[in-house]
Amino acid sequence: MVTGQEAARSGAFVDKLRARYPAVRADSVALCGTLEPEDFVVQSMPDVSPAKWHLAHVTWFFESFVLKPFAQDYSVFDEQFHFLFNSYYYSAGEMHRRPARGLLTRPTVGEVMCYRRHVDEAMAALLDDCGDDSEVRMRVELGLNHERQHQELLLTDIKHVLFQNPTRPAMNPSLELPPSAAPADMQFLAGPEGIGEIGAAGDGFAFDNETPRHRVLLHRHTIGSRLVTNGEYRAFIEDGGYTNSLLWLSDGWATVNERSWNRPLYWSEDLASEFTLGGERDIDPHAPVVHLSLYEADAFARWAGARLPTEQEWEMAASAHTVEGNFVERGFWQPQSADGRNQFFGDAWEWTSSAYAPYPGFKPLEGSLGEYNGKFMCNQVSVRGGSCVSAADHVRASYRSFFYPDARWQFLGIRLARDGA
Repeated sequence: MVTGQEAARSGAFVDKLRARYPAVRADSVALCGTLEPEDFVVQSMPDVSPAKWHLAHVTWFFESFVLKPFAQDYSVFDEQFHFLFNSYYYSAGEMHRRPARGLLTRPTVGEVMCYRRHVDEAMAALLDDCGDDSEVRMRVELGLNHERQHQELLLTDIKHVLFQNPTRPAMNPSLELPPSAAPADMQFLAGPEGIGEIGAAGDGFAFDNETPRHRVLLHRHTIGSRLVTNGEYRAFIEDGGYTNSLLWLSDGWATVNERSWNRPLYWSEDLASEFTLGGERDIDPHAPVVHLSLYEADAFARWAGARLPTEQEWEMAASAHTVEGNFVERGFWQPQSADGRNQFFGDAWEWTSSAYAPYPGFKPLEGSLGEYNGKFMCNQVSVRGGSCVSAADHVRASYRSFFYPDARWQFLGIRLARDGA
């Protein structure tokens, strides 16, 4: 039997969802406001998806996992879209090859926008009719957080696309420069020691890979008070960091030599400027260094007489702080100097030394939605904290993302840790 109090809570949640759905969906379109039609189609590497594909795929998610199973009279916009805009849900059907998404000149951007409007109208009706259904609510909430992830990817992907153009066009030339101030000296602060708990807790949204909450054992360690800066990383380069094999993991040393890496992605050869979503700009020596692979982050840590934190150490430390920082809403879309902040949230995703693996007792969601996270728990590394293009309402201490060790196109940075007191 549902009590009046439970019904009131459910009704309040549905009202919140009805308001949040159009707001999140509108954010995706707003991010593309400065793009030209030609920008929406290009794919610069297999890891990058065209902006048009992102806008269509998140719409496909709502159509496939919410409208088709729950909206009785829903009319599919275009049957071909199920094949074109599926990503990796093999149990939901076949899909267009990921590396060939940039070949999809059709459907047009205009048709994708019509697709979004079609689905949004049906979703509004569904939330009015079935919003009190717990499964519907769960899937809509998952879909909105899924869209938040793709909003971030849309920005990092278009940055990589525009970087391929020798004229270095800005996605948005009017982006303001983040305020800059010399950060305080790096301090190594004592982290929690002994038995603690990590993982999602409470009633708020969490992805399945954040569960279950469980106990962990932490040894004595210290953790950096802020992120590593551009200036500190430039010192590593100037000290021959990219030519000293003793600093590198074996796979990292092989990768650096095979790909001729000698600086972060988007830095100029003279180490003076970097490409940003606002165009080519002088490197701020006080801002966090980003666009680094795990290999580069690990080599820097070894050069600095430190190491990368484990994700258990990171989450226990971050849990003591409020989720606030330099997120996409600030409008800089570029890391900001610490200026007294601990930078656990926003600015840069922080590489950990932990393999992206299931927590003890992990169970993926049932059905196709179980393909969202669990099947990627192999050969990837956990990153934490969100970045300057993450949405503030999408980040929490337990949130885990993951990338292959050689990934650089995301806003990936460094926090240091050390063993002992």
